[in-house]
Amino acid sequence: MAGGVLFLRGLLPHDCRWVAFGCMWLNSRISTVHPPAAVILGQFHQRTSQPCCAIHHSSVMSAGHNKWSKVKNIKGPKDAARSRIFTKYSLMIRVAVKEGGPNPNTNLQLANLVERCRSLNIPKASIETAIKGAEKTKGGSSGLYEARGPGGSSLLIEVQTNNKTRTHQVVKSLLYKHGATLCSGAMHCFEQKGVVLAPQEDISLERALELAIEAGAEDIQETQDEDEKPLLQFVCKASDLRQVRTALEALGLPTISASLEYVAHTPALLPLDQLEVAARLLDALNYDPDVIRVWDNIQEKT
Repeated sequence: MAGGVLFLRGLLPHDCRWVAFGCMWLNSRISTVHPPAAVILGQFHQRTSQPCCAIHHSSVMSAGHNKWSKVKNIKGPKDAARSRIFTKYSLMIRVAVKEGGPNPNTNLQLANLVERCRSLNIPKASIETAIKGAEKTKGGSSGLYEARGPGGSSLLIEVQTNNKTRTHQVVKSLLYKHGATLCSGAMHCFEQKGVVLAPQEDISLERALELAIEAGAEDIQETQDEDEKPLLQFVCKASDLRQVRTALEALGLPTISASLEYVAHTPALLPLDQLEVAARLLDALNYDPDVIRVWDNIQEKT
C-alpha cells in the first residue's frame, strides 16, 4: 500500500460513526481506503450503529519515497559523514546529561541516545567519553530557533551553545545565504509527538500497521537511518511514548529508540529546484557545530 487509511470497528465511542474522506462520507463497513488523503474523525450524523477509528500510513512523509528525502540525505565522504553524526550525538548527550543526569537508568532521554549510538556502531568507549565530557562541561544553554525556508517552508533549529550571540549570528547568516530568514510562527506547523524507531527488516507494511494499531500508535512511516537502513517510525501522542514502546516490544518488535520529536502537520510543497536549495541550507545548518537538529515541513511537489 503506497498510502492510505485503515479503519477498524469497535475502537472509539459511539459518537464517532462516520468519517469524512475528501468529499465523501464513508461508513464503518469500509476496511481499507486508497489512495492517501486527509481523514477527519468526528461527530457526524448517526447513520450507522458501528463506530470506527483510523490509523495512517504517511507515504508522503516517509524517507526514501520521494525526491526530497533522497536529495536532503545526500552525504559526503563516509568517514566525514560519520564523524559529523557522532558530533551531533555528542551534543545531544550533553543536553540530556544536563537535563536529567549522567545515569541512563534514570535518564530516559540519555538511555535512548546511548541505544541510538550503539545501533550506529559507535564504540562504547566513545559513548562513555561523551557522557563524562558532558558532566565536566560547564555553562552553555540550549535553544530553538524558528525560521522560514525556501518556498515558504518552516524550520525548527535546535542549538546548544556557550555563546548565544555568536550562534544567533551564525544561524541568521546561514539562513540569509540560502534565501531563508529567522521568523516567528514556524512552530505552528509542527506538533511535538512521541516517535519510536524500529528496524523494518522483513516486516511488511500490513504487519506494521497491525502492530501500530495494537500498540496504540497514531501513524506509521517508513524511513531510513544514517546508513540508509530501512526503519519503521511509529508516531504517537507525546504522553503515550513509553506505553507505545513497551507495547511494541511486548508484541515481539525490538525498538531502537524512543524520543520526543517535532512532527510537521502542515507541509510545504516545493518543486525540485527549491528542494535542492533547501537541501543545501539544511546541510549548512547541520554542519555548524552548535546546531543539534533541524526539523522541516518540506515535501516534494508532484
